[in-house]
Amino acid sequence: MISRELGNARIPELRFLRSGKARDIYEVDDDCLLIVATDRISAFDCVLPNAIPHKGWALTQLSRFWFDRFSTLVPNHMIAADVNEFPAELLAPLSHESKALLAGRSMLVRRAEVIPFECVVRGYLAGSGWKDYLRTGAVCGHSLPEGLVESAELPRPIFTPATKAEEGHDINVSVDEMSRSLGEDLTGRLEEISLKIYTEAAAYAETRGVIVCDTKFEFGFINGQLILVDEVLTPDSSRFWPRDAYTPGRPQPSFDKQFVRDYLETLDWDKRPPAPPLPPEVTRITSEKYLEAYRLLIGHDLEDRESKTEDRG
Repeated sequence: MISRELGNARIPELRFLRSGKARDIYEVDDDCLLIVATDRISAFDCVLPNAIPHKGWALTQLSRFWFDRFSTLVPNHMIAADVNEFPAELLAPLSHESKALLAGRSMLVRRAEVIPFECVVRGYLAGSGWKDYLRTGAVCGHSLPEGLVESAELPRPIFTPATKAEEGHDINVSVDEMSRSLGEDLTGRLEEISLKIYTEAAAYAETRGVIVCDTKFEFGFINGQLILVDEVLTPDSSRFWPRDAYTPGRPQPSFDKQFVRDYLETLDWDKRPPAPPLPPEVTRITSEKYLEAYRLLIGHDLEDRESKTEDRG
């Protein structure tokens, strides 16, 4: 593969606005932002010193695929995800090196007033949902049948929102709590749209040999219109499981950074910064998991799109 890694380096010709654990955001003008998915990876709320090759490419191109697929269901903030389609005034000051760093991993988007809740949908019992179920027999206010095992498919997908934390973990809340903050009408719209997107995405993924265990969506408003924002159905925002390895009653192999978490759990580390470096083998396998998620869901290797983008750049 020929894409360039991007860890903590910034694009000097652009107006840097803010940085998250995995993405950098640049200000284009009053109406637009440029979101750049780096190859950084975090675990236990700490950014690790290693970059994961091709991770930013996989996240951006998967989001692009889903934004396009669901554009008739709900509008989204994407303008372009191909550097060759960016406006000339954005590209003009960029060096060849900066354009190469942006290629494939950057998305030009419309600014939105983001709703301060994660719209989480769960189709299977895993993660914090499994822990809640063991403790209470319910998940975020949704009562579930007795006797379910870890990774069990739920009778139907459930909407389990979470507050967006500036630091640390997001906090799961009930639909009633969300309604008290946003109002019943908006909460109902968000639940309906989130469940519809999840259901259609999960059905498609099944045809590709992938189970969408759970995922989170973000929404916002532009000129009063509700739109889908952020990233969509990526290994960073979802649990993807291989269908052919699915066995209820235990944790599942997954196409995300769980492999990194499992490795870190073997270390004598207190889960506080600075995070320890990853061995080359852990970095390589993690990269392969992101690439495999892309290949299965999109139907071709990521390097095919990388090569085409480089050829045009």
